[in-house]
Amino acid sequence: MFNEDRPSSSLPDVASLPHASGSGVLDWVGMDGMEMPVQFDAGDGQVRQTSARVGAFVNLAREDARGIHMSRLYLLVDEALSAGPVDEAMLRRLLESFLASHEGLSDAARVVIHFDQLIRRRALRSDNSGWRAYPVRLEAVLADGKFSMEIGTDVVYSSTCPASAALSRQMIQQRFAEDFKPGQALEHEVILRWLGTEKGIVATPHAQRSTAKLCIRPAAMNPPKLLAIIDAVEASLGTAVQTAVKREDEQAFALANGANLMFCEDAARRVQQTLDAMPGIADFHVRIAHHESLHPHDAVAYAGKGLT
Repeated sequence: MFNEDRPSSSLPDVASLPHASGSGVLDWVGMDGMEMPVQFDAGDGQVRQTSARVGAFVNLAREDARGIHMSRLYLLVDEALSAGPVDEAMLRRLLESFLASHEGLSDAARVVIHFDQLIRRRALRSDNSGWRAYPVRLEAVLADGKFSMEIGTDVVYSSTCPASAALSRQMIQQRFAEDFKPGQALEHEVILRWLGTEKGIVATPHAQRSTAKLCIRPAAMNPPKLLAIIDAVEASLGTAVQTAVKREDEQAFALANGANLMFCEDAARRVQQTLDAMPGIADFHVRIAHHESLHPHDAVAYAGKGLT
């Protein structure tokens, strides 16, 4: 008869038994995509809770061991994320607990956390504001007694093609030359009205939603907050996507696009220079993608801090 009250100590532990799977150490073993709550302060002083997907791993350093204790990793992650906000110190303690729970089996631990962080953003001109969900990726590793951490996010912005803008200006010049012949007297009011018609803007440059994918390795001392990184990158690009938009905000956004014509190479250099100048960043990697409206493919550029 099946006994539901049997103590766990009497249940078989197959992972600890001899196995015929061959010997060999494994880089990482664990679980990925665990559904967990997470609390995080992006740097605005607001600790927000949201749902996360978590990966928890240790290496398998013993060749004769068949597997690890995955339930221990799950329970440790659950306990840590339920206790308070995620930060560097909390992640280090979590990884230390991974290794303590696998003493004799593992000497390296890793955790990866994916979630969306809601941040309120103000409109460009009006008194409105709205929410932006920034994807956050936290990864921490503890190996050979050394702790390292990376934080990643995406900044979405608009990019207007400089070449397309130049071609559009040429078309507007040609239309002007057709409508106003050489030697013709030009009246201010006539020109002003003409500029306000569709003839005055016969061609427009193509623009597209674009993404700067950031991966930051904070320095050991005074690492910047996520919000400070986002604010700096959005300011360098000048055309971050908006939330609540009235007509005055849309007009301001059009003006910002005209003042920030960018190839993907231009955007990559702007972000690179911004992050390179920020204190508290040990290293970074940036992937710029302009999801082009002219082509069915993306224009892409990569940049980093230049460390080996």
